[in-house]
Amino acid sequence: MDRLRAFEVFVTVVDRGGFARAADALDTSPANVTRYVNELEAHLGTRLLNRTSRKLSLTEGGETLYSRCKTILDDVAETEGLLSATSVEPRGRLRINAPVSFGILHLAPLWPRFMQRYPEIELDIALIDRVVDIVDEGFDLAIRISRAGPTDHAARKLATSKNVLCASPDYLNAWGHPEMPADLLAHRCIGYTHAATGNAWQLIDGNAKSHTVEVNYRMHTNNGDTARAAALAGRGVIWQPTFLVGDDLRAGRLIRVLPQYRLPDIDVLALYPSRRHVSAKVRVAIDFLVDAFAGVPPWDKT
Repeated sequence: MDRLRAFEVFVTVVDRGGFARAADALDTSPANVTRYVNELEAHLGTRLLNRTSRKLSLTEGGETLYSRCKTILDDVAETEGLLSATSVEPRGRLRINAPVSFGILHLAPLWPRFMQRYPEIELDIALIDRVVDIVDEGFDLAIRISRAGPTDHAARKLATSKNVLCASPDYLNAWGHPEMPADLLAHRCIGYTHAATGNAWQLIDGNAKSHTVEVNYRMHTNNGDTARAAALAGRGVIWQPTFLVGDDLRAGRLIRVLPQYRLPDIDVLALYPSRRHVSAKVRVAIDFLVDAFAGVPPWDKT
């Protein structure tokens, strides 16, 4: 029995909460997963898992082994990562999650160059706007647009994007230009469903004083491109990042609203499960993206 592989299978079964899910994560069959766990229990002479048709739980011995196996596997992965960065060509399937609009506009053009540079890496890109659990859903890397930053994962900052209020010239000609934050209450606003602050728009004046306005939404959507399209059609005022509307502002299709106020910036982050368990493929992907977004980001160039 390959004990290191058995440890890996056992830990994956526990982390994923089942044999079938572990098999998917390990790219093997449920029968193989069951065999490894059975052989490990036979070798140790103790039951590690309590199994029922609906639930799987650790025995006391299983809890002890799980804790030790996690440490062992982390140490092995860290050692391999140190060596693979310089001596092993990155290879294998790399699952990446990114928000839809950012993924289409700013990541999609980069992937062909990445594929040419690392031909042994198989990319699996999933564009999803909701916040995914990168461990539970099996992602190696996630690109997150965030004001608050990560709380439970390792992260590396790729870039910063400004937030702006803007609307089309036709809309502003019809409804007027707001002069102060409170004026937004008389305007049609288009909201973003995943915004952390809901309909509370925070603007900061030149004296660093914050002004919060709870605007009235004529429409809200879970996709930034949909909000942008509505604004371009003259349907209202939007709060969106410059990575989405930068070209529209430069072309005059959208115009800044309340430009004397600024909005909180947002960071573009690369998230990965653990600093101690970084494979070569994840390491080179992060370095590639850091280099791609170095300096002034493309969406803020004049």
